[in-house]
Amino acid sequence: MATNADPGRSSMEDSPPSGEDEVVEPDQGNVLSHIISQLRPGADLSRVVLPTFILEPRSMLERITNFMAHPETLLPMSTIEDPVERFVSVVKFYLSGWHIKPPGVKKPLNPVLGETFTCHWDYPDGTRGYYISEQTSHHPPKSSYFFAAPEHHIRIDGTLKPRSKFLGNSAASMMEGIAILRLMNHGRDKEKGERYIVTQPNMYARGILFGKMKYELGDHSYVRCPENNLVADIEFKTKGYFSGTYNAIGGTIKNEETGEVLYELSGLWNGEMHLKDVHTHKKDLLFDATHAKHTPPIARPIEEQGERESQRLWKPTVDAIVARNHEAATDEKTKIEDRQREEAAKRVEDGVEWHPRLFRAIQGGPGGPDEGEEDLDWIINAPVDMADPNTATKQILSIAPILPGQKDSSQFQIPPHHPHPTAPASQDPTTSQQ
Repeated sequence: MATNADPGRSSMEDSPPSGEDEVVEPDQGNVLSHIISQLRPGADLSRVVLPTFILEPRSMLERITNFMAHPETLLPMSTIEDPVERFVSVVKFYLSGWHIKPPGVKKPLNPVLGETFTCHWDYPDGTRGYYISEQTSHHPPKSSYFFAAPEHHIRIDGTLKPRSKFLGNSAASMMEGIAILRLMNHGRDKEKGERYIVTQPNMYARGILFGKMKYELGDHSYVRCPENNLVADIEFKTKGYFSGTYNAIGGTIKNEETGEVLYELSGLWNGEMHLKDVHTHKKDLLFDATHAKHTPPIARPIEEQGERESQRLWKPTVDAIVARNHEAATDEKTKIEDRQREEAAKRVEDGVEWHPRLFRAIQGGPGGPDEGEEDLDWIINAPVDMADPNTATKQILSIAPILPGQKDSSQFQIPPHHPHPTAPASQDPTTSQQ
């Protein structure tokens, strides 16, 4: 399993042991007046300049890979024949990645329009998993991604649509959007596979103005398999003022058709999580995140990346964040944001419409090729024949460079755009701030 230090590996170090999430930054008090001058309850945080010590030193496109960073829960899913046991394994996989986070309260860098990030995992059995992502919209922000482990018959398509809000002494990221996990060797539709529709909990940063800063996951998320009428309703519980505990989860797995509850879920998303059989009352450990070691992905070396790829694009900003040089980090981040605004203004001036390079719009509706997947918004713009792992691998590697030494067949335009004869630019001039 490739977890050795590598110049092109994930830009985040291994996550800290569970519970190391209350960190008071030495600069916290110095920025309060700066934040307060911009914030009003209900304000859109994408329009607000946040101090760089709050920023995680990687892009949201890279952070999404936390979802796939536990091969030991990911790869067995497609091998399980019993549909209920298989569903439980998907829920286990879903719950296994939330503990992966940097110390303290950190917000990933907002990707710029057209930014991409690709990477892969080398698995112990000699197979690989591949990940391709692109920022497909800026206002509102949409991060679209594709993952496949061809030999294991697993494919994931997703679009994350975070919507930020200021809530007094807290900031919230409302994690809208869905992912569709497909087990291609199951299901009645061999082209679509057995589909699992997944949503995410919302993220809260507490104590951003005073007190100890604290990261929480909150609200309900769902794992749903329409074909087998199974749904997991998982509540990520936020701590109350006078009662409750941090990082708790609860929930049920039930048959949607009959309403029968099969299992109950409990525990801590950064600790032990348990599954209780409602009929036998037997309680089993589902996943223990306390000392779980995740497998970060491997990215191509920085020098091989295009200037619109996440790690190269944000390298000066990330270097400054890691060095705790907040002034330099702000300067570098501002350069990227200013360039993005200039690009948007030029598209308006030239009457061109921006289009994603690697993803296409979903073609849903009755009889459409993507019927039932409308909430994805965008999907990888390439055929991937998951019935044949060798063919699928070749097709995936032809979409964008993923492996070290791979050449990009067509260099990124910055920004990529296409003349449109009548319509003005679909993306308005951006004014994003982190």
